Amino acid sequence: MEFEQLKRAIEAILFAAGECVEVSRMAMALETDPDEVRQAADKLMDLYSYERRGVRIIRLENAYQMVSSGEMADYVTKALETRKPPKLSSAQLESLTIIAYYQPATKAMVEQIRGVDSSYSISALLNKRLICEAGRLNVPGRPIQYATTPDFLRTFGLSTLEELPEIERVSFGLLESDETPSEEKQEQPQQTQEQV
Repeated sequence: MEFEQLKRAIEAILFAAGECVEVSRMAMALETDPDEVRQAADKLMDLYSYERRGVRIIRLENAYQMVSSGEMADYVTKALETRKPPKLSSAQLESLTIIAYYQPATKAMVEQIRGVDSSYSISALLNKRLICEAGRLNVPGRPIQYATTPDFLRTFGLSTLEELPEIERVSFGLLESDETPSEEKQEQPQQTQEQV
């Protein structure tokens, strides 16, 4: 397929889908190589951005989606009378941060790092589709593991998880340097949250 025709086909697919579409799925439908699909989609992404169009194409790991431009958000909201999505509470943001950096993460891991019950926060994040169940840990009790979703990437303007800023990692409730006295151990999760 000619490159310009490939770009038009990808544009049509992304417009009609209304959600992210995997590169492999487009390549199969267009009977072409996934690398060619990525190259054409990236060209469209650059073109839309350069021309400051009202719509953009964004990359979400190994998929693409057509979305409205952030610059046009106020107009879209007014025209469609949609409400802004509710903001995340600090507890939800803390839980989401832990899951994003340590995924797949269990509720027990989130609670161990935060030092408090996180059932409500995890339930709220699931309802907002920022996290999803990612299997079960192969230990007694088989706890559910959680991972971030494409909605998480889209919400925070990321293409991949590698774009997350570096943080000081926590290991079993302690910072990786195990030199903290027992009284300070309870304060470590709070310090880590502030660094995030």
